[in-house]
Amino acid sequence: MDISEIIAGNVGTEAGIHIGKSDAPVKVLSFINVRCPFCREWHEKSRDVLSRYIESGRIELIVKPFDKEKESLQRGNVFHHYLDYAAPEETLAILDDIYARQDLWGSLTLEEVANFAEDELGLTKQDNQAQADKIIAEANAANIRLVPTVIIGEHIFDEHISPEELEQLILEEVGKE
Repeated sequence: MDISEIIAGNVGTEAGIHIGKSDAPVKVLSFINVRCPFCREWHEKSRDVLSRYIESGRIELIVKPFDKEKESLQRGNVFHHYLDYAAPEETLAILDDIYARQDLWGSLTLEEVANFAEDELGLTKQDNQAQADKIIAEANAANIRLVPTVIIGEHIFDEHISPEELEQLILEEVGKE
């Protein structure tokens, strides 16, 4: 991933699914698309570390479901509109389930994905188009093209980070506060 063109300062903390305490000293901004296998890899590898620091109040994870035009990611866009921004902890557990079943729904038609969200996961379509539009605008303003793109302070990275490296970055940012 070429991060040289990304302007992290153009990414805000308002839009997205806020998991953890809003007054946490460190914000982890995570642009994802739930159909992306690399986003699933990031989610699975980072889950334990992020959960530990969320629970301790040291980080706030802000998940930014990024609707992408790429045909292979359109199915993720459908799922994004079933995520409940007002219930962040429950939505994090739903993301676990969505990623765990990605191989089951990943090749369905868009209509079948919506049916899967409703029938298999019991989700209800949410009115979060305004949030989705803000996330797309932020990504465009910051030159974010790929998912996952994760920003912690001055650090920008993708799924190619170990849990140990992630923890070091978090501790480095916590130490700056």
